[in-house]
Amino acid sequence: MEELANKLTAWIREQVSGAGLHGVVFGLSGGIDSAVVAVLCTRAFPENCVGLVMPCYSSEIDIEDARTVAGKFQIPVRTITLDEVYESLLGLLPVSEFDPASRKLAEANLKPRLRMLTLYYLANRLGYLVVGTGNRSEISVGYFTKYGDGGVDILPLGNLVKSQVRELASHLGIPNEIIEKPPSAGLWEGQTDENEMGITYEELDRYLTSGEAREAVRKKVEAMMTESAHKRATPVIPPFGIL
Repeated sequence: MEELANKLTAWIREQVSGAGLHGVVFGLSGGIDSAVVAVLCTRAFPENCVGLVMPCYSSEIDIEDARTVAGKFQIPVRTITLDEVYESLLGLLPVSEFDPASRKLAEANLKPRLRMLTLYYLANRLGYLVVGTGNRSEISVGYFTKYGDGGVDILPLGNLVKSQVRELASHLGIPNEIIEKPPSAGLWEGQTDENEMGITYEELDRYLTSGEAREAVRKKVEAMMTESAHKRATPVIPPFGIL
């Protein structure tokens, strides 16, 4: 695990250097993935990294966990509360003319998109890259918000399934309460990744790493992959030009 941590740290440095920039900025949510990314980024750029805690009607436990990680690993952080911005934007958007069933997810997805805007503002001002926290398990099935937490420059955990992230987190010394906390995107109260996906990370990771799964899990994962393919691709353009 230390070799992996060192390789990822060096890779982050290489990506920043290759872009001609000076450091990194990342969201610190209180979850395991962001904690691991924060520690790796701090190793890569101890003087040139910033973690942003961006509450948007967020759980107080998640905010406290984010601050715990920042304190333990001496990660420079800034807290930017987005509640008021979120409410202002909702006040400008049409609500009643659309299907009510689509409202919950549409409004929830505004939160990671506001965080993306905030991260890129600071990255632009500092000359930093935006580091994402998505892992292979989430990316494979599209469990992220397009142009939200998916809107980043680099994804250090992109080849690690969730179980591998947990192993790396344990090695790095991430507090156990964060490692063992049910994974959640924090989009609404009580949300958990596994409940929303309808499968466990253990089942998903097993399928991704070995191809083995119960038939119901296999069908579920493959359907999610197909439905979310657009999230992992650049915008589609016509295969022809001016005639």
